[in-house]
Amino acid sequence: MTRLKKWLIAGRPWALPASTMPVLFGTSLAVVIGGAGLDVPGFLAALLAMMTLHTAANMLSDVFDFQRGLDREVTPVSGAIVRGWLSPKQVAAGSIFLFAFGSVLGIVLVLRTGAVLFWIGAAGVAVGASYGFLKSRALGDLAVFLDFGILGSLGAWVVQTKTLSWLPVVWAVPMAMLVIGILHANNWRDIVKDSGKEVITMACLLKDRGSLVYYGVLLFGSMILIILYVCVPRVVAIALPALPPTFLIVLIALPKALGLWKRALNRHAPEKPLDFAVLDGATAAYNLLFGLLCTAALWLDFALKKL
Repeated sequence: MTRLKKWLIAGRPWALPASTMPVLFGTSLAVVIGGAGLDVPGFLAALLAMMTLHTAANMLSDVFDFQRGLDREVTPVSGAIVRGWLSPKQVAAGSIFLFAFGSVLGIVLVLRTGAVLFWIGAAGVAVGASYGFLKSRALGDLAVFLDFGILGSLGAWVVQTKTLSWLPVVWAVPMAMLVIGILHANNWRDIVKDSGKEVITMACLLKDRGSLVYYGVLLFGSMILIILYVCVPRVVAIALPALPPTFLIVLIALPKALGLWKRALNRHAPEKPLDFAVLDGATAAYNLLFGLLCTAALWLDFALKKL
């Protein structure tokens, strides 16, 4: 095991679609709907900053979980601390370095963009740095909803347009729901380990049956919300613009969603124990597919309007 691989595992790169998709979506939204010219350096800097800060938050969360005794058993998606490859002190130092580096990138973007981005970025860093504290008080779902959904999309929009808008906030909600789904799948699997250890997650509050319902709402509600965004503004006069009909291509992902739901339903089946154990990773892969389809829908709408 090389040192580089140990640090890569400590950063859990499989989770990065949760943070990269909002930046890709918000940037595409700014260009296609907002009419901004694509600022490639700004996009790349925002993407790198988000990935860096996400990795830093993951590493810091692993430190807190290990110190609280929450994460002591190795799973296929475990980080390097529980595997004994890096010490909590080493990972904490790495996390601080990445938070600093991501913050420097954010400051560069603020200087290029304007003060409004500072407050969006500051809120994101504050949520990420306090994620371990928030997660232990059933606020982890809200934290990832904000950081890897709403704030990520809005920040990317601001980098490109240098203006504020509710559009990247509202239209990013379906993807943000799936990011919650990733975290919830993790916490749902760990209900037994988390219970009685001075930590409260949504899964602990909802118990097993409630967690199943919650996961279903997040999984299918994101797709239903896309359909509502497309249809409702075309039928009812509301202030929110209608989502382009091309977004209905997300229905292509329905079989994948049904596969995840089957895993959730069969969580107690003894013949395939890993299906539920890695549900968080599988949900992350689905989130990537869903986000790519949403982004592709924007550019497909752009291409059709050019014809």
